[in-house]
Amino acid sequence: MPKMKTKKNARKRLRVTKSGKIKCYRAGRRHLLTSKRGKRKRYLGKPTYLAKGDEKVVKLMLPYGA
Repeated sequence: MPKMKTKKNARKRLRVTKSGKIKCYRAGRRHLLTSKRGKRKRYLGKPTYLAKGDEKVVKLMLPYGA
């Protein structure tokens, strides 16, 4: 059986932790930052974890946990 292909877009943006969770970064930190307060910008810079429902889809995109 041939190897499964990894979605390169997902590989660049997401990481699989040792416990199997999907780690990602929050949206909204690229532009229009002058209208956002400092506390919000600090919060947006921190990583988060995907919801359980989204994890199933992402695990198919990253078959080898890239």
